Formats: sequence, C-alpha cells, structure tokens
Amino acid sequence: MAFTSDTVGVFLAVIDCGSFSAAARKLGRVPSAISMTIAQLEAELDLQLFDRRGHQPVPTAAARALEPQARQLASQLRQLQAQALALHRGLEKRLSLAIAPELLSAPWCTPLTVLAQEYPTLEVEVLSAPQDDAVRLLHQGSVQLALLFERPTLDEREAFQELGSEVLIPVLAPSHPLCRQGRARLSQEQLFDLRQIVVASRDARLVDPRLVLSRHTWRSDSHLTTLSLVQSGLGWAFLPRTLVQPLLDNAALVELEFDNMSSELRLWVDVVWLTERPLGLAAQRYIELMRSRTPIQP
Repeated sequence: MAFTSDTVGVFLAVIDCGSFSAAARKLGRVPSAISMTIAQLEAELDLQLFDRRGHQPVPTAAARALEPQARQLASQLRQLQAQALALHRGLEKRLSLAIAPELLSAPWCTPLTVLAQEYPTLEVEVLSAPQDDAVRLLHQGSVQLALLFERPTLDEREAFQELGSEVLIPVLAPSHPLCRQGRARLSQEQLFDLRQIVVASRDARLVDPRLVLSRHTWRSDSHLTTLSLVQSGLGWAFLPRTLVQPLLDNAALVELEFDNMSSELRLWVDVVWLTERPLGLAAQRYIELMRSRTPIQP
C-alpha cells in the first residue's frame, strides 16, 4: 500500500514546497513525520524519489515521472470527497429540467456551467417539451424543475420562482400571399381566418388560449419546427423575439401588426417545482442561480 491518499498528499507537498519542513508546515505536521513518510514510500516502491545530498530534497527523475499521475489521483480523491460531502448534504445524482421550447433561447444554460464546476459528478438532463407536457413531466416525477410561462391558474401542489418575462411576437414569411399583397397589418377578421402554427402539447385538449387567435391552426411540439413551417409560408406563429430577431433584421421574416390590439404578447417566466418533493442540493442551487441573474426580459 505504497500510495495512499496520505502518502500522495505528502509526496506532492514536498515537491511543491521544496523541503520537508515547508511541507510539514503546509500539512500541519512535524518535519520528522514528513521525512519518515517519504522514506517508507521509497522503501516500499524501491525507488529514490528525492535526492537529499543538498540542503533541500530535489525530486528525482522517478519522482517527476510519477508526479502527473499522483496529481491526477489527488484531484480524483478531492472530487470523491466533495461528492461524498455533497451527497451527505443532499446532492441528487441527476438534475432533470424540462423547458418549454419557446424558452430555449432564454439564459437557462449559464447556471449549469456553475453547477458543473461546483458538482463535477452531477448528471444533468435537459428536456424540451411543450408547456403542458413539461408540467406533466414535473408531476410524474420525471424532472425536478420546469422552466415555463406563467400558468393561467395556480396549482397548490406547485411552487415557483418568477424569473422575468419573454416577449412573443407574431411573424410571417415574406413569401406568404399576405406579404406579397403588401399587407402586414391585420384586422380581427383577417386574423381569425389566417392559418396559425401553434406550439402546443401533443394532447389537443391542452392549449394555452392566450397563444391561439386563429380559427384554422396547425400544431407542432417544437418551436424550430414551427419556425420552419412559418418560413415556408404556411402560416403565422407567435415566436420569441429573442429567437426571431436576427431573421427580422435580415428580412427573412416579417412582424405582423394587429389593428385592434397589441401584437406583442408578454408572458412571465417561472421555474416551477413540486412542494411535495423536497429539492436536492443541485436543484436548490439552480433556482438560486437563476434568481440572481438578470431577468430574462426587462
């Protein structure tokens, strides 16, 4: 048992500090204990690790050859200890998030970079699902958190943290007949009869009424699919401004205007979890990081 967590720590401390006495101060030991540990390690390995002929011990070629793997082992041991401590404090093995597809362009990913640094062994799963499907995944226990638009009604089983808001705007392809007629402003009657591409759950009964204005609708469970259908001239859709603004700037899409109401639809964005299921350490930290960020949309 030559290399253990203790002998690796002593070995690297002597290399880093340059002397037995300095390594002893760093590790809170006496110099004789450091010297004895190194001597026992050399005896068990049958290798000279330090040249002691001078005033200070100098790592030999053998020590330098072993150093990279020793540092890797020390790092793995620190990660193992950190994971064990985190598990003791309530770190879950996996953090699963469900995100409404309209919010994929929101800044939900940055907090994950912090979690990856703080909990390097944490597994993360991110699922994109229409809002009602995301809520169902949450209640089924398939995910711990869901990033959603505000719900029309509150569910007492749910807790949430408001993060900001997102603006959805109605867009149409320049190739659409309405645009070729030079009209991008709609009356209520025209709006009712113009095909709308709706991002919605696979369950036809679960559609947010705020997002459906036309009598004639096509459905998609993906905002990217919806965008493709719109770009093909097959209808109009409410899509996040953050997603479509580059296409508007390049005249690849046209923003519609309504005669009798605002064409923008601003919806608040929440991160939601269930009160009956205690959150693990990573989920709590994710909520904290999202809350401390600049709102999704001012």
